[in-house]
Amino acid sequence: MWMKHPKPSVGPHASSIYDSASSNSDPNAIAGLLDNPIWNALRTEHSALALGNRLALRYPAEIGPLSGMPDQSTASYEALRTIASPGGVVALFFEDPPSPPPGWMLLRDGLVDQMICLEPATKDPTPAAVQSVPAPEFRRLTPADVPAMIELAELTEPGPFHQRTIELGAFWGIFHSGRLLGMAGQRLQLPRYIEVSAVCTHPEARGRGYARTLMASVVADIRSRGKTPILHVIASNSSAISVYKTLGFTRRRSLHLAVLRNEV
Repeated sequence: MWMKHPKPSVGPHASSIYDSASSNSDPNAIAGLLDNPIWNALRTEHSALALGNRLALRYPAEIGPLSGMPDQSTASYEALRTIASPGGVVALFFEDPPSPPPGWMLLRDGLVDQMICLEPATKDPTPAAVQSVPAPEFRRLTPADVPAMIELAELTEPGPFHQRTIELGAFWGIFHSGRLLGMAGQRLQLPRYIEVSAVCTHPEARGRGYARTLMASVVADIRSRGKTPILHVIASNSSAISVYKTLGFTRRRSLHLAVLRNEV
């Protein structure tokens, strides 16, 4: 059960890291932001949404559990505890396996692959199967669609999706007879990078190429802003990874997922 979080102080805007990433022409230095993507998103492009302090930041609970820390020190975990109320759940990415101190319950861990789309696919990713479906409606989603988006996310489990997740970026959906059958959108935003997220298709509509169609639109929107698409996928999800590769995504590195509950 989700607990209501007390409102902590707004996190730092970290203009120094933003300015460095924006002005530095070294692609390796800029790509280094991706080694700790949630933390760096909350310190830069999403700083207006950040709750926390200099050692731990999170998105509001109504957006989701994603949180970040600069390291796994005892001080950072204690700072994280101040923004995760008793019984509160947070989700983080680490470069090393999670090693929470006493007082934290590790609910889920495992490897995620971070993928990046440096060059988009040159061929049309939409298979002919899509054309055989009668009159699907494709459009950008709005706050009025949130109940249907939450329902689809709960059914398909693409990752946390809450009442305010739509505030993180643009989302697109495919409808048939007024029913949302697929969606994809944007989550983490960093200097020069935007994450593709919430890619999911209703079980009754799989095999029609909806995921490719939606992702192609999200990728095109990201590129129109002069940014590079990234995504994160459970490393064992080979079927999803195969789809992402057809759209031009390649594996950059692995990160460790940690879903933690504050037991204190």
